[in-house]
Amino acid sequence: MHALASSLESLPHQAEPVSGARLVVEALEREGVRHVFGYPGGAIMPVYDALPGSSLMHILVRHEQAAALAADAYGRLTGKPGVCLATSGPGATNLVTGIANAFMDSVPLVAITGQVAAPLMGTDAFQEVDIFGITLPIVKHSYLIRRTEDIPLVFAEAFALAQSGRPGPVLIDLPKDVGQRKIQIDSNFPPPVVAGAADPDPRAIARANRLIAESQRPVLYFGGGIAIARAERALRDFAARTSIPSVATLKGLGGVPTDDANFLGMLGMHGTKAANTAIDGCDLLICVGARFDDRATGKLDTFAPNARVIHIDGDAAEIGKLRRPDIALPGDVGAILDRLTAAPADIGEWRALNAERKALWQARYDAPGTGIYAPALLKQLSEAAGDDLVITCDVGQHQMWVAQHCRFTRPQAHLTSAGLGTMGYGLPAGIGALLAEPDSTVVTVSGDGSIMMNIHELATIRRYRLPLKIVLLDNSALGMVRQWQELFFDGNFSEVDLYDNPDFAEVARAFGIEAFTIDRREEVPAAIARLLATEGPILCHVRIDPRENVWPLVPPNSSNMQMMEKKP
Repeated sequence: MHALASSLESLPHQAEPVSGARLVVEALEREGVRHVFGYPGGAIMPVYDALPGSSLMHILVRHEQAAALAADAYGRLTGKPGVCLATSGPGATNLVTGIANAFMDSVPLVAITGQVAAPLMGTDAFQEVDIFGITLPIVKHSYLIRRTEDIPLVFAEAFALAQSGRPGPVLIDLPKDVGQRKIQIDSNFPPPVVAGAADPDPRAIARANRLIAESQRPVLYFGGGIAIARAERALRDFAARTSIPSVATLKGLGGVPTDDANFLGMLGMHGTKAANTAIDGCDLLICVGARFDDRATGKLDTFAPNARVIHIDGDAAEIGKLRRPDIALPGDVGAILDRLTAAPADIGEWRALNAERKALWQARYDAPGTGIYAPALLKQLSEAAGDDLVITCDVGQHQMWVAQHCRFTRPQAHLTSAGLGTMGYGLPAGIGALLAEPDSTVVTVSGDGSIMMNIHELATIRRYRLPLKIVLLDNSALGMVRQWQELFFDGNFSEVDLYDNPDFAEVARAFGIEAFTIDRREEVPAAIARLLATEGPILCHVRIDPRENVWPLVPPNSSNMQMMEKKP
């Protein structure tokens, strides 16, 4: 408890004693929390006892992992910490994947776990596990509350930490006896003080403006830091006044609308040829809210080999971690972009060259045969859904097809597990997204491998009548693993055949959810119309060719210019 600003013991007492669990609920209400995702159990039962009658809406998921993943999506959309709740032991350990997911993608999240009573800690008590120690590498901060008096300030500090600076998950472990104990306490306590971002160095801003003005082949490379900083307006203003061609990481998609004339697409392992080629030929790389991740850069020493680098990021620790920039600009991303007022003198030829390449290498959707071509279906769906669309995506081939072919007008419209690559993210994220933005059209795109990881959440969707649209692309295989085995393991297809999948439409109907199956291209327009017109939840089971791969593909430890492409 070293971080607490002051003790609460000396504050005036309330007339009636209040339990620690009641203080937990009041602290959540004070933070403006509306939804809590969780699953009850023994050690957390005092908090569940205090929930009825509060302003909080508890969402009962069917597995604690789903609670953390739904809270993750909620945090991405709102910018405020999503909250998940679980009991000790397996309840707490089931949250770990979701906590790691939020940590990797810098998502504000507060995870509350029950713990065995303090006198039993360290005795191998029933359902005792050191969740504080287990999660240390994957949280911004952890609390093990020893005194009931400390609950209000711990929660205030945890929420401030989760959403300040570079956001991330914070864990609060609450022993059962601490939650049960009743004390007299005045809850009118001061909130913790959180330091704001420092102003950027004006000399560095001046040097950056000079580099921009002198550049002849600049590229704007942006990532998930745009959504974290809510800096879309500043990014778009900068892109518009400079006319610099831009590329995005997986998490950056939508920072600049994907149909913008100067946007060249996603870069990296499954990026567009236009994006990767532009990076290779640029003389100035303006990196905003991205971290030079290996999936984006390929072999790092071949990435933008002739470029000077301006690196802008809300987290100073990311600057210089993988590539040393010529100019470092840590701090408020939006404010920094607003101060970069210079524009290149003449990049008309550079822009024209990139526009020509973009048109020449644009994706084709006239695949042969009568079967359903997944990229075309996803493109048509995103265009039909319009600006209200939010896609929550699972992990695999379909994840890359969504990134490559769907239209996004804001980064919050594309929720995907980028850093951790968590299969099973899609359905819980869809739940979190609909509760965060009930007026949006939320579509979960999943694969037959991923959906089985958390398929039980169909029960949660049904219980709360959430109008989630589910597009299940079924190739009867673990598609991305199969593709890698085909290309890099001599076609040795080991444990990727999902020939024994259930009839997913029947499974959905068993959960009380409308569902239908399509497998012919001619059925796609009507299927999209049905998905978008249905008021309640609905699943569209799409059978696709198991031999279809994601292209282009940069082999591991290779330059992004070594793209493998689909053979004619």
